Amino acid sequence: MLAGCLDWPQATFASKIALNEERIIVTREIDGGLETLELILPAVVTTDLRLNEPRYASLPNIMKAKRKLIEEIKIEDVAGDFTPRLETLKVSAPPQRGGSVNILNSPEELISALKNKEGIIT
Repeated sequence: MLAGCLDWPQATFASKIALNEERIIVTREIDGGLETLELILPAVVTTDLRLNEPRYASLPNIMKAKRKLIEEIKIEDVAGDFTPRLETLKVSAPPQRGGSVNILNSPEELISALKNKEGIIT
């Protein structure tokens, strides 16, 4: 939806990314193997878990990060149209399920109950 609002190209489930000067090459896993896409920047890219190479922060870097200020920007300063495009028509609870029946006495009792219940066993 973000790519559609910004009119940018998108690539989803990226497992490998390579950047050129004005383009990005995205490799993604599909059922038949690997698919490679080349997109013009700027683009929206979502990633697969395989792309992640975790970095572990050291204690000095954690302490430095606590002191950094977080810059807040207003939505008006960001390019794009953020008017709502979806409308909620109705929200309702799912229908109640029917009660359950425990048949623990014998296999014969289970089979007869399944035969009587809408012809599950014929």
